[in-house]
Amino acid sequence: MQNADIIARKLAALGCAHAFGIPGGETLAIMDALDRAGIAFTLTKHENVAGFMAEGTWHATGAPGILVATIGPGVANAVNVIANAHQDRVPLIVLTGCVTAHEADTYTHQVFDHRALLAPVVKGTFTAAPESLARVVDKAITLALTGQPGPVHIDVPVAVAEAEAPGDIASPPGIGSRFQPVEGPEMVRARKWIAEAERPIAIAGVDALNDDAAAEVAAFVKAIGAPLITTYKGKGLIDESAPQALGGAGLSPKADALLMPLLQQSDCIVLIGYDPIEMRAPWREPWGDDARVIDLTPVVRQHGMYGVGATLYGSVKATLALLMAATPTHPTWPGGEPRAVREALAAAFAPEESGWGPAAAFHAMRAAMPANTVATVDSGAHRILFSQVWRCGAPRTLLQSSALCTMGCAVPLAAGHSMAAPETPVLAVVGDAGLEMTLGDLATIRDAKLSVPILVLVDESLALIEMKQRAGQRPNLGVDFAGTDFPALAAAMGGHGVWVDDTETLSREAEAALGRGTFTLLCARIGRRAYDGRI
Repeated sequence: MQNADIIARKLAALGCAHAFGIPGGETLAIMDALDRAGIAFTLTKHENVAGFMAEGTWHATGAPGILVATIGPGVANAVNVIANAHQDRVPLIVLTGCVTAHEADTYTHQVFDHRALLAPVVKGTFTAAPESLARVVDKAITLALTGQPGPVHIDVPVAVAEAEAPGDIASPPGIGSRFQPVEGPEMVRARKWIAEAERPIAIAGVDALNDDAAAEVAAFVKAIGAPLITTYKGKGLIDESAPQALGGAGLSPKADALLMPLLQQSDCIVLIGYDPIEMRAPWREPWGDDARVIDLTPVVRQHGMYGVGATLYGSVKATLALLMAATPTHPTWPGGEPRAVREALAAAFAPEESGWGPAAAFHAMRAAMPANTVATVDSGAHRILFSQVWRCGAPRTLLQSSALCTMGCAVPLAAGHSMAAPETPVLAVVGDAGLEMTLGDLATIRDAKLSVPILVLVDESLALIEMKQRAGQRPNLGVDFAGTDFPALAAAMGGHGVWVDDTETLSREAEAALGRGTFTLLCARIGRRAYDGRI
């Protein structure tokens, strides 16, 4: 057994079944070991895409994603997706090949300090050594999965990976449960505020999602009579058809205009695993210093975006159970304001009166796709609108880059999820510019024979940036581009593509896409400035 087998077997013991990347001479031993451990390696066309595919498998299975990158340019290509994992709280195991330290002293081809490059965007970075390899892998796994999950990096010199292992591998680390909340003055204060509240409201986010606290969140907000706002990543923590659900928020000024007054009317705000890293600037200081704000958090918050009056550290799920004892005995929101806001939000993001446009396309896709569809959406104006329109019945059914907000994530997220959970229908939603960033990996989807419908919003513009440009009275510069014949491109790459100009065609083609053993590009021509007044 080689040292590389120690890494592979420990990851397999966690339930990891997929790894993604591009081979290099320095990673061949790692790839062989992963294969022997039952972890399938998928060749991608870019390391950035590989990392997002790995994230997709995590959402599908709960096992951390695995990204394999070779020395030098492979590591450099992966920085964006590693930074995304760091900000979006994704447990990503990054395995990179390198030369040994003494070789680096006299050999410079492709050599630079991988750990120094990645240190700002990982929870931990390690260099594998034979004497401590098993313990280093245990440390990396524990770090990736505890607190707020995130990426960890292990640099594996070729000589270390290929060397004979010193002995049997120890058992995988006991990750344990998230630390438990404690009774004390903060808990007493929080219960008192909840019991006295006449207009309570809750905001839930990624830390509740990663603590698998959906059932507890739904029970809590119902018990205390509070409407629930979620971040985009938290969508589905409560079934969005429920009367308590106000949907997602974070980037839409139209949604903010309706939700912010409700926050300001509230006399008790409960933050349930809410990490404001997903939120735009207007969510800084959204309430006054005297507001009764309770923060349920597994980590110390260092953002400085707002103040809170009571902080309850520990498992979000366990803290909610303790707070249930504080259920108000009186009716809440007697004026019915949350119901009015819910109705106003539905009207604000309704289909276009003309019958065609991005909102109409999104509503049509929600109706056409199965209820258990996992949707992924790329960054851009379409993401803001889609996140407001698409209703989620369960957690992790809308995936996106919601903290880093990077482009190029939707298609590989959908592909990775489909590989890990082929029985679950997936849908990728992407702008034409975002699709062109990841065109190469349409071939990866084709080769894997995945039935992935991809809704492409074709407006030949970076719409969100163009809107900001106009708002600042700046000239149109660097945001518009010529169109691509996407159906022809799909055919050339072994998929299927069709132009779409109405909801009837879109619904029909979406249903047909689910039956193909390859990708389908649903190319919705919406025209420039289609998002004006919509987000």
